[in-house]
Amino acid sequence: MADIPVTLGDVRDAAARLAGIAHRTPVLRSRTLDRLVGAEVFLKCENFQRVGAFKFRGAYNAASRLSPERLAKGIAAYSSGNHAQAVALAARELGTTAVILMPEDAPRSKREATAGYGAEIVTYDRYSEDRTALGEALAAERGLALIPPYDHPHVIAGQGTAALELLEETGRLDLLVAPVGGGGLIAGSAIAAKGLYPDIRVVGIEPEAGDDTKRSLAEGRRVTIEVPRTIADGQALPTPGELTFSINRRLLDGVELVSDDEIRQAMRFAFERLKIVVEPSGATGLAALLAGRLGPLPGRVGVVISGGNVDAARFAELIG
Repeated sequence: MADIPVTLGDVRDAAARLAGIAHRTPVLRSRTLDRLVGAEVFLKCENFQRVGAFKFRGAYNAASRLSPERLAKGIAAYSSGNHAQAVALAARELGTTAVILMPEDAPRSKREATAGYGAEIVTYDRYSEDRTALGEALAAERGLALIPPYDHPHVIAGQGTAALELLEETGRLDLLVAPVGGGGLIAGSAIAAKGLYPDIRVVGIEPEAGDDTKRSLAEGRRVTIEVPRTIADGQALPTPGELTFSINRRLLDGVELVSDDEIRQAMRFAFERLKIVVEPSGATGLAALLAGRLGPLPGRVGVVISGGNVDAARFAELIG
């Protein structure tokens, strides 16, 4: 790991910066879940994080490192929802403003929450427009500091603090599982996990319709697919990040896929048996376990439940 651009030290530094700002989220256990999958499972519940998702960790870590002059001019971001909320809240906490580029079909609850934190929202069509180019142009036009959702070393380090906390609480695990969208969470998780326990396996989970990282790892280069149509909106990306992929191709032990129906079943299980609400993207790791996508499991398994931002009507529609 000597040539990885983000280190365990960076993750620990982010954890110190987030202390007292981000929540130290709970780790849940379920004997029923353990029995069903044949392993001890530890669920790191980032649905209890501020803004309802792990994204606050990376957004605040990156925003808080801006100079006072840059911070005063405001922050820009592009996101389907959770990073949007995270940057909006980080900006409010740091006494500045935020402008967020969001897809027109982003869940209403995520748009409303982002606006509720005081951010200005600019919309675009995710199926015909390039959000990265639009976001960079927006930031340049207004003189704002752009905080991307995953392709940034401070964002990756911040996201890795969730896995760091999990392992500090559980001790050594045999396998760590987390969702993969742009790759920031799984990259940060792998840096933290393998920095502490080099022999731990780290596996990412994608929706079947959005398998860009799995394909990219198989080909040894970043590939681009059509924008996925999946209930896991936080993972509906056409290509992995450049920085995140450079890390993940070295550290990940694999990527597995789950169907939308398996995601729904995991959301239902989490609600009925664990008594927690999980959004589709947040449920993919649990879905992989319940569907047997990871094969015979080792003794101790950690799963990052990445978020819980889904409104009541959408939740009822998905699991009803």
